[in-house]
Amino acid sequence: MHWLLQFFTWWNGQSLNTRFHTWRNGESVGQDEQGNQYYRTKGGQIDPALGFERRWVIFAGESDASKVPPGWHGWLHHTFDTPPNQESYQAREWELPHLANQTGTPAAYRPQGSTLSTAKRPPASGDYQAWTPGR
Repeated sequence: MHWLLQFFTWWNGQSLNTRFHTWRNGESVGQDEQGNQYYRTKGGQIDPALGFERRWVIFAGESDASKVPPGWHGWLHHTFDTPPNQESYQAREWELPHLANQTGTPAAYRPQGSTLSTAKRPPASGDYQAWTPGR
């Protein structure tokens, strides 16, 4: 079933074209704690169309860019040259662990005044005058 999904979907990990391109041109750089695999062009070769090495991720499960942790995000976007798994980075006490996008879930952010919020809506501040037809 998994192999069949690669024919018809792109959001379930990788397509057959991505698998072939990765096998032919890619070199594994590492894996994050969520199981996402990170690749670059073999030997760090410069892509003539881009002018720098190509880097990509193959997601473990559904493709969702919010699943990429900050360190790997920086490496993918050429902010850092060294992948996070090759350096001795220690997270600061105020840094939270990665959290996937919560939009559309019960844990989504709902600000005060939102119709989906469970809190009571604040009263109008008094600077608002309701429109009345015919005035």
